[in-house]
Formats: sequence, structure tokens, C-alpha cells
Amino acid sequence: MCSVKIRRDIGFYVYFRRELALARSAFGATTAPVLFMFMGVSLIPLALSSDTASQSSIAPGFVWIMVLLASLMSIERIFTFDYDDGSLEQMLISPQLLVQPIFGKVAAHWVLTGLPMSLSSPMMALVLSLPAEGYLPMMLSIIIGSAYLSLVGSVCASLTVSLGRGGFLLPITLIPLYMPIIIFGSATIDFAVNSMDWSFPLAVMGFLLCLAIAICPIAVAAILRSTLLF
Repeated sequence: MCSVKIRRDIGFYVYFRRELALARSAFGATTAPVLFMFMGVSLIPLALSSDTASQSSIAPGFVWIMVLLASLMSIERIFTFDYDDGSLEQMLISPQLLVQPIFGKVAAHWVLTGLPMSLSSPMMALVLSLPAEGYLPMMLSIIIGSAYLSLVGSVCASLTVSLGRGGFLLPITLIPLYMPIIIFGSATIDFAVNSMDWSFPLAVMGFLLCLAIAICPIAVAAILRSTLLF
């Protein structure tokens, strides 16, 4: 029983480490989404008046728009490189559970994009003149929300990986699915800034993340098998 468990788990670690190694070789493409988000947030004070109240009022929604755009910049790469070099087909015909490698690739995508955005959120909050009460809710909402974006994005990326215009189709399919997490993510920050209870919208985000963890890897496995093997 122990040996079976090890064989099933190895797919996650192998693909997780592989994605991190590939990211080191393409450092510029990996850091581009995070730099894009930070630059976009940094430009907001230049476009608005010096009134901190006006900046704080639009900050929650704008931060999440930038998180969405940064996620869209990188989500296509989850399966594209593997499809181009043929390793995706090898993963599909492997006797291991397909869900494990998919989890590994999605987790690596979150570590490379969502985690840096989360860790840099206090600096962005400072640039946007957010009150100190909004720092922690902003970080927590981006941690949960970016993980959701990676999971749901992997489903749409699996649908478009074999298409030549996947980059055009991805935003069309992803934005409607991203809307709930953007709404509740913005509400979490807004509630905290206005001294309201922000635990409810954050709890809803956690519920959506749990649903994505349960559904998305299975959906990706089914989509990849049906589109690439049949």
C-alpha cells in the first residue's frame, strides 16, 4: 500500500519541480506578470489627484483588475510548452494518475505568479494610500484569489492548448469565470478599509477555492484526454 501511494504522489513533485526549473530558464517571461501588476498599480497615483480618499476608494477594484490581467498574461503557458515539445502527450498516456501532474503544474504556476503578487501587496497598498487595516485582508484575498485564478485558468488553458489562437480565446472564456472572485476579492479589501467585517467575502472566496480544487484538476484531465488522445 505504501509503494502505491508513493508512485501516485511522485507525479506532483516531479512536475512541480520541473515547472520551477523551466521558470528559471525563462526568468523574464516568469516575472513579467508580477512586474506588469506592480507598474500598473504604481501609475494610478499619477493619473488621479493627490487626494488619498479618492485613491483608496478605487484601489480595491483596480488591484483586482490588475491581478486578473497579470493572471491572463501567464495562464496560457501552463500547458503550451508541454504541448509543443510533446511531453503533454507522454503525461496523458502515463499510468500515473493524471490529476497529480496537473496539480503540480498549477501549484507551480501559483508559486511563480500568485505568491509574488500576494507578498508584494503591502507595497502596492502603500502606493495606493490604503489604510493599514486593508493590508492583511488584501494579502489574504490575493493569496486565495490567485490560487482560484490558476485553477480555473488551467481548465480554459486545456481547452485552447491545441488551438492556434488560444491567446485570443482565453480571455473570452476566462473573464466570466473570474468575475465572482474579483467581486468578493474587491469586497474584502473595501470592507476592511471601511471598518466593516471582511470575513464573509473572504470566506466566500475560500469556498470558491475549495470548489476549484475539487473540480478543476479532474476537469482538466478529462479535457486533455478527450481533445488530445481522441
